[in-house]
Amino acid sequence: MNERTTDGSAGDVDYGRIGSTSFGYRRPDPRIARAIAAALGDARSVLNVGAGCGSYESVARSVTAVEPSRSMRDRRPAGPAPAVDAVAEDLPFGDGEFEAAMTLFSVHEWNDVKAGLREVRRVTRGPIVILTCDPQLVRDFWLYEYAPEVLDVEARRHPAIEDMATALGGTGSVESLPVPLDCTDGFNEAYYGRPEMLLDPASRADCAAWGFVDDAVRGRFTTALSRDLESGAWDERHGHLRTRPTYEGSLVLLRAVPL
Repeated sequence: MNERTTDGSAGDVDYGRIGSTSFGYRRPDPRIARAIAAALGDARSVLNVGAGCGSYESVARSVTAVEPSRSMRDRRPAGPAPAVDAVAEDLPFGDGEFEAAMTLFSVHEWNDVKAGLREVRRVTRGPIVILTCDPQLVRDFWLYEYAPEVLDVEARRHPAIEDMATALGGTGSVESLPVPLDCTDGFNEAYYGRPEMLLDPASRADCAAWGFVDDAVRGRFTTALSRDLESGAWDERHGHLRTRPTYEGSLVLLRAVPL
C-alpha cells in the first residue's frame, strides 16, 4: 500500500500529525557531509529522494529534491526550485535523467523500499548513495538499556542492507561512518558521549523514533537515565565514551553503481 496522508507524507511518518517544528538539533554535520560528497563523486545532476528540509544538499552541484510531505517542503529554505511532490515508488522523471541520486535518513520511511530503490535506479545512470542505519547494529547502543522500545522501533523500520543492495543491483559498497563526539546531526547515536542531551525533550522530538513510543516509555527513560547520571552509574558503565573522538555504531553509507 502506498497511502498518502492529508499532509502528503509517504510511509510511516505523518509530519503533519507530529508537527513540523524543528528544534534545531538536526543540523548537517560537515564530516558526514564530506563522506556523502565523496560517494557522489563529480556528478553534476543529483536527485535527492525523501529530501525533507534539504539537509546535506549543499554537497552536490545541482540537486532536484523529491519530498512527499507538505510540512517538510514548507520548511525548506528558499532555493532555485521547490521540492517535487512525489514518492520514491513513483518518480516523475525519465530513464537515466540524473547522473547520481541520494537518499539520506529516508528509506526507512518508505512504504515499499525495494520498489522505491528500483525506481531510483531507473532514473539514475550513476551512483546511488544511501545514508541509513544497519538494523542489525541498532540495538548495540547504550540507549537500549534505558529505552529498548525506541531502538526496537529503529531496528524494525530500517531495511536490511543486503536487501537494499539487491534492489539497486550493479556493484556496491557499504562504509561504516564514524559518528564524531560533537556531531551536529542529532540522531540518537550522535549523543553517544553526551547522554544529558537526550534528557532534553526537544532533542528527542527531532528524532522521529521517539514519536513511535508513548509518554510512559519517555517518562521511564528520563527517570532511569537521570538517576544513573546523578549516581554515577552511567559513567561507571559508559563514561569512556565521553572522551572517545568517534563512535562506530549503526550509521552506514551504501553506494551502488550500475554494471
